[in-house]
Amino acid sequence: MSDEQKRDGQKRDEQRPWDVLDSRDLLDASPYLKVRAETVRLPDGRTVENYYQLDQPDYALMYVETADGQVVMLRTYKHGAQRVSLTFPAGAIEPGEDPLAAARRELLEETGYAADDWTALGGFVVGANSRGSTCHMFHARGARKVAEPDHGDLEDMRIELHSARELIDAAARGDYALLPVIAMLGAMLMPELREGLGMAARSTR
Repeated sequence: MSDEQKRDGQKRDEQRPWDVLDSRDLLDASPYLKVRAETVRLPDGRTVENYYQLDQPDYALMYVETADGQVVMLRTYKHGAQRVSLTFPAGAIEPGEDPLAAARRELLEETGYAADDWTALGGFVVGANSRGSTCHMFHARGARKVAEPDHGDLEDMRIELHSARELIDAAARGDYALLPVIAMLGAMLMPELREGLGMAARSTR
């Protein structure tokens, strides 16, 4: 095979993003939800109309450890899952707000805890094809109680402290209802994966 044939094969195998030719709003319930229909052109030239996209607020999700290794958790009802779930502290990022600043703010509001040692683990799109939102994950160490919670929303939250072993046992009991929580737990229980995510997050700053 000639060099030119190899280059042609590489071009055909290269995966490229789609081109957005048009976008129109179908529903605007800002700041909570927007629904759009896009017209997109695929790399092979085909055009697809009415490719639906969801715009929801990005949010921070935190694995928070105290000085003695306990993990700060919340037990609360989640209406999307329509049941009570054990979850990590999390909250929406305000427009223009830095994700880490949002994580610190939400941790304090939801739990009354604060931490000085933070590691970013990256931001990941929740909906593979519809986007939805981006989940920014963080690992906080040395957390301490500095205030009373003041989350001020509709959720009735119960703050709990758990060891890593207890979090695994909670999975066996079916205490988790949310996929991002399972993803965060898996990453934190695999040191090599956690370190890799931290390296990738630092390289994209």
